[in-house]
Amino acid sequence: MGTIDISYTSLAIGLLLLLIPLFYLWKFRTGLLWVTVIGIARMIVQLFFIGIYLKYLFLWNNPWINFLWVIIMIFVAAQTAVARTQLKRKILFIPISVGFLCSVVCVGMYFIAIVLRLENVFSAQYFIPIFGILMGNMLSSNVVALNAYYSGLKREQQLYRYLLGNGATRAEAQAPFIKQAIIKSFSPLIANIAVMGLVALPGTMIGQILGGSSPNVAIKYQMMIMVITFTASMLSLMITISLASRKSFDANGKLLEVMVEKKEKKKNR
Repeated sequence: MGTIDISYTSLAIGLLLLLIPLFYLWKFRTGLLWVTVIGIARMIVQLFFIGIYLKYLFLWNNPWINFLWVIIMIFVAAQTAVARTQLKRKILFIPISVGFLCSVVCVGMYFIAIVLRLENVFSAQYFIPIFGILMGNMLSSNVVALNAYYSGLKREQQLYRYLLGNGATRAEAQAPFIKQAIIKSFSPLIANIAVMGLVALPGTMIGQILGGSSPNVAIKYQMMIMVITFTASMLSLMITISLASRKSFDANGKLLEVMVEKKEKKKNR
């Protein structure tokens, strides 16, 4: 039995559910009403466009086109990370791009080539969705972690200088701040992993079951999705911090002005 299609009429009826949260956003004057409406409108338009170009990506199934799409995703993700963090573009853009590229290629190809053992590792049916899942998770975890890392360094510069002054290497002095960044970024993901299957049924698994896959197959895919997203997110963060830190300190280990000033933010807007 295949997936039951949702007609456009049924989709419109389903979207009426949004009137409930929108009503409360309006009633309590949260200031989020129009932001939410615009966000939902963007989501709908973007998903329809995704549906169109994914159809052609799957139809063409060309390795070069598929890899080009991954490069575009990395570029967009890096731009988004720059916009969401408080870091200067020259500090973050190249490190996070390299971190994303290395992680998504290493972890994604490991899963496709070694775990799934596909003959065509660039098959659009697997290549595009897997790399897309990895990119989304890496983006969210990196944004949280990088903000926490640099905010901690700026807030507790005395601790950082104290550690350097007492013989610690630059890597050793940065370690407590990297630790806090990892805790803040990955604690929600670890908590989500711990209750998966008991408190929540993840979207990937539900999607496969609705698509006709057996629960056993869906469970195994979900396990691997969680493993590769966790691994890729951690690897990309470590690469990004390592590369970004080289541009963040002077020769004496002093933290440079890496945060975007408010005036600069307004100009960028």
